[in-house]
Amino acid sequence: MTPSPFHRVRWTSALTLAALGAGTVRARRRLRAIPVLPAPPSAAEGLPRAAGWRLLTARGVEVDPATFLAACAHADREGLRVLDLLPADLGAERVLGLLRLVDPGRYREDRLAEGRGAGYAVLVAEEVLARAGADLGAAEPGRRDLSPIALGGAGLGPTGEEPGRAGLLRPSPDEAGPAGAGGREPADLLALTRRLKEYAADSTGLAVAPALSVGPAGDPAGAVRAAELRAQGLPPGVLSAAQLAGLGLLAGLALRQGRWGAVAAGLYWLQPYLVLGGPGAPLRPGDLPGATAARPARSLGAAVRTAAAVLRAPADADTDAGTARSAAYRAELAFGTDRFLEPRRTDCPWCGSRRLFVRVRVPDLLQGKPGRFTLEQCADCHHVFQNPRLTLDGLEFYYRDFYDGRGGEGAGTVFGRLGDSYRKRAEMLRPHTVDAPASWLDVGTGHGHFCNAARAVWPDTRFDGLDMGDGVAEAERRGWVETGFQGQFPEFAQKLAGRYEVVSMYHYLEHTRDPLAELDTAAAVLAPGGFLAIELPDPRSRMARLLGSAWLPWFQPQHQHLIPAANLREALADRGFTVLAEEHGPAHQGNDFFGAVALTTTRLAPDPDRPWAPPATPRGRVLAHAVRAAALPCFAGAAALDALRTALARRTDGGNAYRLLARRDDDRLPTAAGEDR
Repeated sequence: MTPSPFHRVRWTSALTLAALGAGTVRARRRLRAIPVLPAPPSAAEGLPRAAGWRLLTARGVEVDPATFLAACAHADREGLRVLDLLPADLGAERVLGLLRLVDPGRYREDRLAEGRGAGYAVLVAEEVLARAGADLGAAEPGRRDLSPIALGGAGLGPTGEEPGRAGLLRPSPDEAGPAGAGGREPADLLALTRRLKEYAADSTGLAVAPALSVGPAGDPAGAVRAAELRAQGLPPGVLSAAQLAGLGLLAGLALRQGRWGAVAAGLYWLQPYLVLGGPGAPLRPGDLPGATAARPARSLGAAVRTAAAVLRAPADADTDAGTARSAAYRAELAFGTDRFLEPRRTDCPWCGSRRLFVRVRVPDLLQGKPGRFTLEQCADCHHVFQNPRLTLDGLEFYYRDFYDGRGGEGAGTVFGRLGDSYRKRAEMLRPHTVDAPASWLDVGTGHGHFCNAARAVWPDTRFDGLDMGDGVAEAERRGWVETGFQGQFPEFAQKLAGRYEVVSMYHYLEHTRDPLAELDTAAAVLAPGGFLAIELPDPRSRMARLLGSAWLPWFQPQHQHLIPAANLREALADRGFTVLAEEHGPAHQGNDFFGAVALTTTRLAPDPDRPWAPPATPRGRVLAHAVRAAALPCFAGAAALDALRTALARRTDGGNAYRLLARRDDDRLPTAAGEDR
């Protein structure tokens, strides 16, 4: 038998080679999509309007007036309010890292994309700085939202402008000397750029500044690199472990898989030059030869030093806020957690049946706070609910530091990656209306991520948001919602009666204490003929049975009710609604296996620096990081399984969630909120 022509192919090396090749091509394409600042217009053509701008620079960075004017002109021409300037000689690894995070062709249009940049110079409109809370005066101690003064100086107005209204930032007299010369660290600017994008969601961009130079700055490593990664919302420990694992894989392939392994390792080695070398590249890293020649050694050293820095100094260690938070939790937990639970009820809150059985019993796998929680299911209507349920004080305790505070940044990152899902939710309305809705209330809006993304689908619609948390006020400041209402939805039944054409409740009802009262309020708030859009986890999903307590949508202790679709349809009909559409596969969230690995990892190795636990020992911290590093292959496998599962769910219309669109009928009166049902 003639052997297959592929019998000598080393498939691990071939797949690695394909991945590296695709990454190289993608990076080259993205690099060439970054615009380059043109020369500033001449005096005869008219100087660009510079009033109302601030240029924020990192330490040691000098921006000449011509570059400043060119940046102002480019921003005005393109309608930008935030513009990150990339130095032409930006370090090779910094460029590659930026190109992994940003697709310049989609960056501006993606309203939920996180703000990214080089961390050396950012042009910002003053009104954006003001809305973002970046005080133009002296920075408050410990504040991360940096002002122009804090970043390195007072305004120096160009010719014809009033001093202080616009200009290049220079070191102020108070910041003379090495510590203040020319600004702050790149990590500070990276964090600020990330925040500013939230306030200029569709008017933030990147551009290469040919005359801007950072000189022979080395690649960041150790504590500096860890700080820069955290400033971008990236976990330095996990990324260092992944980098070390990747280098180990390449070394093993080169040593054990012959020419295929050597070619894969060689492609990694030469990648900086393949992306950044050659004619026509808009960036010219000064360290390109050295970065290419010594890439494996430099990458290994950077990963090792960053991992060591993470182990020595965790993110929340020794900060005043972290110490105060730990003390507050210790004082609260001294009274135990049993007080956070109501007495167990003996009947189903949906149908009144007493035929109940335990579905799952789990600890807090989301944050690792003390306590144990039970979900029971009704044998008659299949409703699943937390029993005993949390008190109001219990809900406050277990929600704290998840969507805000300590966990706010991570939650925002997760929600920011759901733009495609948000747009599909908004598009569900299209087949059922001719005109764009004039008003839309998103209940449980959080920080307004859905409303921000939905503007791309319904640009002429007024989006308002309602939520219990402080994030809704932040959403209003960002401009993601027009008006933010803070409080319980039923409290607004009279105030908002008949005001909205659309009310949405996306993954909201499962968090509420009384879902039927929430539906009553939705019926009252909607105008006759208005639409109600709801999305919920499906407790009858096959994955709920397969994964058991590790199924992420159980989401204990936050989820109070998990409602089967049949029950929700019946409740809507009772309130004068007609269901127009029901989707299961399109509503599927592709995180079943990944979530199961994450919950299991958290259970085995909780965050060693969580403030509600005793102080971590060095051994405990090392063990936690080791377990997380060992879980990386499991996460990779879970991601692949989720991709397959998502494809099947879309094809079979059977996912882990469902969404309904219902219309309030004109000739049927909804049940009044609070009326006996």
